[in-house]
Amino acid sequence: MIGVSILFIVLGILIKYGKMYWLIAGYNTMPKEEKEKYNIEGIANVFRNVMFGMALIIISGYLITKITDNPNIQNYAFWTSMIVGIPYLLIESNSKKYKKNKEKTD
Repeated sequence: MIGVSILFIVLGILIKYGKMYWLIAGYNTMPKEEKEKYNIEGIANVFRNVMFGMALIIISGYLITKITDNPNIQNYAFWTSMIVGIPYLLIESNSKKYKKNKEKTD
C-alpha cells in the first residue's frame, strides 16, 4: 500500500510541477483549440491535491494498522481513499470553474 501512496505522490508532482498534462486522461487527445478552453493549471492543482490527499489517507491507514495490529484498517483506508478521491477528482476537474470563458462583452 505504501507503493500506491508513493505512486500517487509522484503522479501529483509530475502533473503539477512537471507539467506532464498528458497524464490527464483525455487532455492529450484534445485539439489545441479545445485545450485553450481549459485552465489546465487549475486542473493540475486539483489533481495534485487529490493525489496527495489519497496518499495521506492510505499512509494513515498503514500507520494505524501497524499501531493497532488490525490489518482491516489498511483496507478500509485504501478503499475509502478510492471511493471518495476518484469521484471527487472527476467531478471537480470537469466542473465549469476550470473552463475559460471566451465570451466577449461589448
